[in-house]
Amino acid sequence: MTLIIILVIVAIIVIACISIYNNLVKLRNNRENAFANIDVQLKQRHDLIPQLVATVKGYAQHEKELLERVTQARAAAMSATGINDKIQAENALSSALAGLKVSVEAYPDLKANQNFLQLQEEISDIENKIAATRRYFNTATRELNNAVQTFPSNIFANMFGFHKEPMFEIPQEDRATIEKAPEIKF
Repeated sequence: MTLIIILVIVAIIVIACISIYNNLVKLRNNRENAFANIDVQLKQRHDLIPQLVATVKGYAQHEKELLERVTQARAAAMSATGINDKIQAENALSSALAGLKVSVEAYPDLKANQNFLQLQEEISDIENKIAATRRYFNTATRELNNAVQTFPSNIFANMFGFHKEPMFEIPQEDRATIEKAPEIKF
């Protein structure tokens, strides 16, 4: 009878261990899938940027440095490999695009150009989709991090190489710009 009880307890422990490990794998895969969704939106963003830069170039010849920074940031974002490298590169690209938006305000003819308006609308739409997919990615990352850091799954996480992953956040140097209230002029 005691042998049966010991076997049942061992079986329960083995099943619990397998369940915890499988949950960690599922959460890691969910995070990777969430980033794949971001990658789709980023690809669209990267495809539109050369069109936007070409349109703006025609109007803003003296803004060459800003346009080069956007182009370089795009190239860096496209060549980034790992998730963490892509997060860093995309944050730099977002910052460069924000500078481009500010520069465009100085060109009333450009703002009225139909091609520019369409590109601006498409980029705005993609930026909204990227924001939504980033939120989903961060939720998936939070769930994985919770599992990696809470007991008893943290024991298995350490044993099998799972670790806390970074969120897709706004870089500290860009926070001041984002937290500043927009200036409205009439």
